[in-house]
Amino acid sequence: MAKPVKVAQLNRYIKQILTSDPILTNVSVIGEISNIKYHSTGHVYFTLKDETSKVSCFLPADVLRHIRYELEDGMEIIAIGYVSIFERGGTYSLNIKDIELTGIGNLAAAFERLKAKLAAEGLFDESLKKPLPEFPEKVAIVTSATGAAVQDITKIIKSRNNYVDIFVYPVLVQGPGAAPDIAAAIADINRRFPETDVMIVGRGGGSMEELWAFNEEIVARAIHESLIPVISAVGHETDFTISDFVADRRAETPTAAAVMAVPDIGELKKYIASLKDELLRTLKHKAEYKTKLLEANSPEAMLLYIKNKIMTYEMRIKYANSQLQDLNPANIIERGFAAIVDENGKLISSADRLDKGDKFTAVFRDGKVKAEVLERGGN
Repeated sequence: MAKPVKVAQLNRYIKQILTSDPILTNVSVIGEISNIKYHSTGHVYFTLKDETSKVSCFLPADVLRHIRYELEDGMEIIAIGYVSIFERGGTYSLNIKDIELTGIGNLAAAFERLKAKLAAEGLFDESLKKPLPEFPEKVAIVTSATGAAVQDITKIIKSRNNYVDIFVYPVLVQGPGAAPDIAAAIADINRRFPETDVMIVGRGGGSMEELWAFNEEIVARAIHESLIPVISAVGHETDFTISDFVADRRAETPTAAAVMAVPDIGELKKYIASLKDELLRTLKHKAEYKTKLLEANSPEAMLLYIKNKIMTYEMRIKYANSQLQDLNPANIIERGFAAIVDENGKLISSADRLDKGDKFTAVFRDGKVKAEVLERGGN
């Protein structure tokens, strides 16, 4: 019979065995999260289970900060860590160092959860979108220094506009450290290079897992807080990321972002040339019109114009004089009529102004007759 040992000694020995086993010190376990609990200390406790078995898991707070997904019950994950024993309780657990989601379904679910969360906070509101400058002088590119995207972007920008200053801020674009790296770069450019006119953030195509850094909350918030307009340029035309929704503009590809960021100087020169031609044509037409106007206003033409005006005015004067003559009382009397005036010499134009006994004078062409109203009658 073996010598008896204390419980603590047994647990300590088991711990030594577990922590010295090369397999158990770096093991990956696939399973479904169940009974997840977020402790006030920041640590997370949950059970990882499959169809027939389960194991307790411990996720330290400092590791949680680097996990790119929001964990919840029902998610299938690959937990990477080591097996350890809690000596006091005699229970073992999987202490997690990293977590990966399995399958597109889980990634899509994580994407939709974060998208809904940020949309509810208003990060996607159109009213927050900053306009892109029409004529930028400085463009920042946040992407991998060695990828095809940076080459495509710089090539297109230089071919379209050789007046723009381009600087590349190299970052990781995939893997666990990519999202913090991208977010830090965006913040750093805003802080150190505030004169930057526009920023292109993105990478070339890849799988959903490879593009995942641009679906992380830390990157979305960095874009949202940027004072410099941001163009999101991630993957291909069919790829959509959280960065696309929060950015000021989304480009379908990195190449499209370059076209969007700067105007084509060649096209601008053509446009200016066309404006110049149009202006010259307009000036020519105006000059021709003015020349014809001057020719029409030659001394001979002006003299003829004045003569016509004088004739017109003479005819108007004759007509007006004729009307005045028709209304002249003297002319009326000359035709056999008399003017009736009262004792004060004022013209009486109506019988209503005379009563029986009133005296008046009838003025004829050749003399006057004084009279008195003997009787007054109506019409």
